[in-house]
Amino acid sequence: MPNIRPVSDLRNYKSVLDDVSYGSPVYLTKNGRGDYAIVNMKELDELNAMKALVMELGKGEASAKDGWISLEEVEKRLGL
Repeated sequence: MPNIRPVSDLRNYKSVLDDVSYGSPVYLTKNGRGDYAIVNMKELDELNAMKALVMELGKGEASAKDGWISLEEVEKRLGL
């Protein structure tokens, strides 16, 4: 179950941070609406790495849609 707390709970930030763990972020609401999330640093690093990977895969997919090049063209571009 998600841990959802009002942003005003940050007055006692230690109790909020104690609730944050890998795979279990704390969501903070402002005026009853979700506005922020506090996540474990390791999890944030992994999410950023996954985002970068997905973006690179998207670039690869886009280049594949433009068409493949021959082995000869690859060698030519690499100066082989």
